[in-house]
Amino acid sequence: MWSNNSLSPFLLTGFPGLEAVHHWISILFFVVYFSVILGNGTLLFLIKDDNSLHEPMYYFLAMLAVLRVLWLDEREIGHGTCFSQAYFVHSLSFVESGVLLAMAYDRFIAIRDPLRYRSILTNSRVVKIGIGAFLRGFIIVAPTIIPLHWFPYCRSHVLSHAFCLHQDVIKLACADITFNVIYPVILLSFFFFGDSLIILFSYILILKTVMSIASGEERNKALNTCISHISCVLVFYVTVIGLSLIHRFGKHAPHVVHITMSYVHFLFPPFMNPVIYSVKTKQIRNGILHSTGESR
Repeated sequence: MWSNNSLSPFLLTGFPGLEAVHHWISILFFVVYFSVILGNGTLLFLIKDDNSLHEPMYYFLAMLAVLRVLWLDEREIGHGTCFSQAYFVHSLSFVESGVLLAMAYDRFIAIRDPLRYRSILTNSRVVKIGIGAFLRGFIIVAPTIIPLHWFPYCRSHVLSHAFCLHQDVIKLACADITFNVIYPVILLSFFFFGDSLIILFSYILILKTVMSIASGEERNKALNTCISHISCVLVFYVTVIGLSLIHRFGKHAPHVVHITMSYVHFLFPPFMNPVIYSVKTKQIRNGILHSTGESR
C-alpha cells in the first residue's frame, strides 16, 4: 500500500540496477561537472576581462554559460526543496531557449544590417533583452510549480530521477492535476516550438542575405560567424526533443534510458557550449591563448 502521509519526503532515484557501481559513475559525473564549471567559468572570465568581447553576442553567451548547473542531493529530499529544484530546472530551460533566440536576433542584425549593428543592439537594449529572457522563463513556469505545494501526495514518494522534475512529481499527486498536465504542453508548444521556428526563420533570412553577397570569401566569413550559435541551438533542441520523445513514447524503454537521457539533456549543452565557442570563435580562442601565454 502507498503511504498516506503527504508530508513524507520524496526519494530520488539514481541508476536502478547499477547501485553497485554508483561510486564509479559518480567519478564520471564529477569530471563532467568540473569540466562544465571550468569551461563556462573560463568563458565568463574572458568575456569580463577582454574588451574585444564586450559585444551583444558575448553578453548573451555569458548568460547562457551560467544557466545549467545540476546538483545531486541525498536520496531523501523535502517537498519545498524538491519543488524549488523543479522550478529552477524548468525555468532555466526556458531561459536558455530565450537566450538562444536573442543570439539568433544578434546574428540576424549583424549580417542583415552590419552598419547599424551597434546602434541597434546598444548595451541598454541588450540588458533589456537579457532581463526579458530571464523574466519570461521564471514567470511562465511558476503556475505549474505553485500548485505542487497544495497537492496531497498519497502515492509512492519515490521519484524516477536523481533530481526533481515537474512531470515526475505530478504523477504522485492525489488531486485533480488537469491544469498541470495541459499547461506544460501549451508551454512547450508555444515557447520551445515557437522559439525554434523563429530561430529557423531568422536563419532563412540570414541565408538569403548571405547568398546575395557577391564575394565567396565574404559569404563564407558571414556564415562562419553563425556556426557556433547554430551548433548550440542544435545541441539544445535535439536533447530537448530527445527527452520529450523518451517521456512520451518510451514507456517500455528501460528506466536507465530515461535517466540517461535526462542527464544528457541537462549536462550536454553546458558541457558543449564552451567547447563549441572556443573552437569556432576567434576572439575567445585568442583570449584563451593569450591567458595561457600570460600564465607561463
